[in-house]
Amino acid sequence: MSNIHPLVERPPRSVVAVVGVLLVVAPLVLPSFQTYLLTEVLALALFATGFNLLYGYTGLLSFGHAMFFGTAGYTVGIFMRDVAPGLGLGGATPLVGFLIAGVLGVLVAVAVAVPVGYLSVRLEEIYFAMITLSFSMALYVLAIQNYLGLTNGSDGFSVILGTATLGGFDLALYDRVTYYYLTLLVVAPAMYLLWRIVRSPFGLVSEAIRENAERTGALGVGVRTHRWAAFVVSALFTGVAGVLIAPLHGSLSPGANLHWSISAEPVIITVFGGPYTFIGPTIGAFFFEYIRWGITQFPVLEAHWQLIFGTLILGIVLFAPRGVSGFVSWVVSRATGGESA
Repeated sequence: MSNIHPLVERPPRSVVAVVGVLLVVAPLVLPSFQTYLLTEVLALALFATGFNLLYGYTGLLSFGHAMFFGTAGYTVGIFMRDVAPGLGLGGATPLVGFLIAGVLGVLVAVAVAVPVGYLSVRLEEIYFAMITLSFSMALYVLAIQNYLGLTNGSDGFSVILGTATLGGFDLALYDRVTYYYLTLLVVAPAMYLLWRIVRSPFGLVSEAIRENAERTGALGVGVRTHRWAAFVVSALFTGVAGVLIAPLHGSLSPGANLHWSISAEPVIITVFGGPYTFIGPTIGAFFFEYIRWGITQFPVLEAHWQLIFGTLILGIVLFAPRGVSGFVSWVVSRATGGESA
């Protein structure tokens, strides 16, 4: 279906190594705010790539991934606010507390995904999209109403990691460079694991279901069970992204973490970058973040940023339906004398 050029779908190791080196040295030469933006790109790339396991590979469009993104973030915030201070681990408390909170955040996201996915995968196409949106909005309303007094309603609350002391060395977790490297240490193996998943038999079956679910089912594959599994795995990686974003932004609120517009972000990013290649969502995250930042530099444009983004997406859909990665694949194919992607 994708016909993506092999050099784009599976870049040479030398290219991957160069990108890796650039990511390592970037915060050492970039201004502080650009480091912040690049950290957000990493988290959004993981968010969109996890989403794309469900959309691009399995063929299910979810409008409810904010529920996993937000619940993981809120779990981190609530744990760091109410539980971590009482751990009694001395100077290591901020770091250990965050690590525990992160694991719990991902587990909560998965716990939410299991029943939601079980019910949702019984439907297909627009009905699947609508039921995921419904579940997500229900969770958003619960957060707005400050259910159980945990979310502080629409005002939300701050998430501050503090400074960890390890072996007499102070590590300011809130420092942008420090948090960038912490994010990179999480995102890099998570992306590699996702890569292994999509290249595994699980990923191949997902693609077969996307292409023809009835035929795949006739071959003995439990289509509904496989979709459910893909839904839960997608939610897991979305939860990891939600864990990383909460401390980066320094605050949590229903509007910024659980609103339906947050569910739209991985959709936009994936369409922009290209849903039928693994690297597409990462490319989309880079363009999405830096175009959004670029627009804010011009007050005249910032007032109409929705129109600008809408026009860009329209152009992508009409003239590059496989996204930026598909366009790059076409260019590479023409340059190497291969078939057009």
